[in-house]
Amino acid sequence: MSAQFDMSDVRRLERHLARSIPRMRRDARAVTMRGAMNVKNEWRSNARASSGRHAPAYPSSVGFDLASYGPDIVMATIGPDKGAAQGALGNLLEYGSSKNPPHRDGGRALDAETPRFEAQMALLAERGLAWW
Repeated sequence: MSAQFDMSDVRRLERHLARSIPRMRRDARAVTMRGAMNVKNEWRSNARASSGRHAPAYPSSVGFDLASYGPDIVMATIGPDKGAAQGALGNLLEYGSSKNPPHRDGGRALDAETPRFEAQMALLAERGLAWW
């Protein structure tokens, strides 16, 4: 006695995933880029409001870098450039000191962006896995 299986759906899923993976990689990079840009812009806005006249150049020092580690890992590093004017104040302004409270400009920006970023990544996964 032998069993027979209709593998056409499995092959169709395989083809779909093979086409979806490059698109998902590209789209995930774009979502990461947009999220990093949103955090950077909100961090700068928060910093303008909290640093005031004491660190007027600090908000402009906030930027980001996007790095890929293989085809499936994209990472954004967001924060002040210590080489830029007043960028070295980043740790002091973000985390505070014994004499100054923390501003959490970057932390608040990241908190605001996280749900949007996660929703976009979930949408990419749903789109990539939907095949019927």
